[in-house]
Amino acid sequence: MPADTATEVPIPLATPRIGDFPAGAAGATSALPGLPSAIPLVDLSVRSPQNGREVAFSLQLLLILTVLSLAPSIIILLTSFLRISIVLDFVKRALSLQQVPPAQVLMGVAFFLTLFIMWPTFSQVYEKAVRPMMDGQMNVEQAYREAEKPFRLFMYSQMKDNPENIRLFMNMRGLAKPASLADVPTYVLIPAFILNELTVAFKIGILLFIPFIIIDMVVASTLMSMGMIMLPPVMISTPFKLILFVLVDGWGLITRQLIESYMRYTS
Repeated sequence: MPADTATEVPIPLATPRIGDFPAGAAGATSALPGLPSAIPLVDLSVRSPQNGREVAFSLQLLLILTVLSLAPSIIILLTSFLRISIVLDFVKRALSLQQVPPAQVLMGVAFFLTLFIMWPTFSQVYEKAVRPMMDGQMNVEQAYREAEKPFRLFMYSQMKDNPENIRLFMNMRGLAKPASLADVPTYVLIPAFILNELTVAFKIGILLFIPFIIIDMVVASTLMSMGMIMLPPVMISTPFKLILFVLVDGWGLITRQLIESYMRYTS
């Protein structure tokens, strides 16, 4: 197109005319085809509440944000993650491995094993608390009470054969001896469960270290008798540890025993 004719092409102006859209944002969106007639409004302004319902909604939102911020601690301390992560770290130390596998990998393995073990508990929480609350059948307080029950049952099931930790914290608070799970307060059950998980994890760690310590002692005494004092025993014992661990299917045995230690009480 010649340069002198380019100026003859009219360019439409994009200035909106008054009255093209209905008044208000809701009316403007409803006039556009393909969009829903009602879009929820998210108001981030700070103002005084107009009624009690807005106050209750703000408190519920604050409670939800608090729970989300504490979710990592809940996952670590109220599930099987604590025991599994400690045992996996003991395995790494017993094999004299410094960088392999990385800590992120071990935490990932512990997370998915925890998800596998805790799936029935999470399913009960969703069916009895989360879904009814989302459907408007119960409020946040009722949902919390319902979500608390599966976790309490899981924690108590791990200590029902050895309730020493529960008895310890009950005596420290001056409470009477409980006759059932309902008599144990949650603030007593949680620290008792954490202490029980630490105790069990360290017992497993002792059993893991025994065969590898024997290998270290045999290698160290052999090198000492041969006069090879300058050679670090770890360089010789680590391959033997790995050979023993692979031959007995160490990862499979540890995973199976960890899962069965929970399943025998929760099933």
